[in-house]
Amino acid sequence: MKKIFSTRMLSMLLIGYSAGLPLLLIGSTLQAWMTDEGVDLTAIGLVSLLGLPYVFKFLWAPLLDRYKLPFLSRRKGWMLLFQVMLVLCILGLSLTNPKTDINLVCVWAFLIAFFSASQDVVLDAYRREILPDEELGLGSSLYITGYRLAMLVSGALALILADTIPWKDVYMWLAVFMAPAILFTFLAPKENHHIPIPANLKAAVVGPLKDFFTRKGAWIMLLFILMYKVGDSMASNMTTPFILDIGYSKTDIGTVAKTFGMVATILGGILGGTMMLRMNMRYSLITFGILQAVSTLGFAALPAMPVTFMSLALIIAFENLASGMGTAAYSAYMASLTNKQFTATQYALLTALMGIPRVILASPTGWMAKQMGWEMFFVVCTLVAVPGLLLLIPVFRLEKPAQKAAI
Repeated sequence: MKKIFSTRMLSMLLIGYSAGLPLLLIGSTLQAWMTDEGVDLTAIGLVSLLGLPYVFKFLWAPLLDRYKLPFLSRRKGWMLLFQVMLVLCILGLSLTNPKTDINLVCVWAFLIAFFSASQDVVLDAYRREILPDEELGLGSSLYITGYRLAMLVSGALALILADTIPWKDVYMWLAVFMAPAILFTFLAPKENHHIPIPANLKAAVVGPLKDFFTRKGAWIMLLFILMYKVGDSMASNMTTPFILDIGYSKTDIGTVAKTFGMVATILGGILGGTMMLRMNMRYSLITFGILQAVSTLGFAALPAMPVTFMSLALIIAFENLASGMGTAAYSAYMASLTNKQFTATQYALLTALMGIPRVILASPTGWMAKQMGWEMFFVVCTLVAVPGLLLLIPVFRLEKPAQKAAI
């Protein structure tokens, strides 16, 4: 009980909030703003490309490992810098309009993605350095909870506000909601200074890569990480325009798809993590992966259902519950591959790969939906999940990764 209410655990919840807030405000919330302004559906789909920094963040992760800013500690200094920049960039985005300033919107959104992705690198390293091994599971759960709660703010609350105030004011409020992250950083405990810092930039770059890529089957592991959630990511990228298009309001999305759905995702993660205490990694990835794929089919059925709270809640609950369970197993597998000596760069590499389906492979989804229609689009998203499940065969023929580091 003492560990649950420790300063470290409170810090995990608060920095999770810091990490989670920027994601949706340049994702589905920005898509809703663009939809309101009459921006073309293909352009809305391409918004996912603004998240490219989440894919390539491993490229500058070694710099954050190697160098320390002249204020605060090594991790907290970078955290503070990125959080200040995020507040300023969100304010900049609030002064634009997707209908008349689409290029400027993209510039500000890209900068938000860059500073958010960089913050993620530092927060992941900070989390591993501040927590002893026996507290990693609990700390990671609280971090994810904070992350999800922040997404309620930048997703559900933002959409509800947009039904009553102009979008520019919504984004000004989001900048205000991001500002407490700066206070969290000042209050957070310092990280463990006994973990060695790379002697030079070459050691910071080469060491973690050499450690990972000399393992048997490294490329198969990376391909699996890339493919496991691709169908789910493609479907999620167009969920907001889809729900608006079939007759639901922004408030419906805010109260059901974002709030109710987010609760289902959190419960799915908790349920998945609990089930994994009794199920091994293999059966967890298989079972949750199948549920994740099947749940996407629910969206294909939604246009034929009455436009009611219950219809939307049922489909959203199942999809988000399954997605949360899949993410629990997925995150545990990635953490099991990480060498603690090189956590920052290796975890940045793995989570960057995890972001490719959301950013690059999901970018043509608006065009696909226009060409296929919504029902067929979600059927295709379900089928796209199959290769990731089939990759489990060669993945588990490899040497079983150590489970001690699993989140």
